[in-house]
Amino acid sequence: MIVELRRYTLREGRRDELIDLFDREFVESQEELGMAVLGQFRDLDRPDQFVWLRGFTDMPSRRAGLTAFYSGPVWAKHGPAANATMLDSDDVLLLREIVPVPVLDRGAADPETVLHATIWYWAAPSPASVPDSNEALAVLRTEYAENDFPRLPVRDEHALVWLSRSPLQTDVPAEVLKVESLRLSPTRRSTLHC
Repeated sequence: MIVELRRYTLREGRRDELIDLFDREFVESQEELGMAVLGQFRDLDRPDQFVWLRGFTDMPSRRAGLTAFYSGPVWAKHGPAANATMLDSDDVLLLREIVPVPVLDRGAADPETVLHATIWYWAAPSPASVPDSNEALAVLRTEYAENDFPRLPVRDEHALVWLSRSPLQTDVPAEVLKVESLRLSPTRRSTLHC
């Protein structure tokens, strides 16, 4: 599966407004078009960040789903309100699953749960194999196919992403240039939660 890891920087104090709108209007409306809303989160260390994961079967289905959604009636009606909460929506990694993102019951997320995302950035393409980590719920690496929906830019990065219940406990290879750690709290309707 192709997965977008999307991080939005929001206007001060407007995160809950976007989450309410997103959970109410943008979950089923995307899934009806063949996309998977895999998880929505509050970044616990950045109060004006909203993080979410969207999945696609492959790159052609990504293009078709995004075209249908962003030219469709739900986005036409609610997109301006969503955009009004945002300062930046272009912090996006396009990834491919190595260990699939688990899909759990929507609506069963405990807001006290914390999911950890660890991102390693490499100078060259990240390796196809990854160090063992028993704690990993999912592992993703950069998808190198061309972004065929340029209306939504993606970062040109070589990244390896772990999603886990606790901070990643493994040695960082010397070739890794930068490490990012996110502590994420699932929204009420996130399917990815611990």
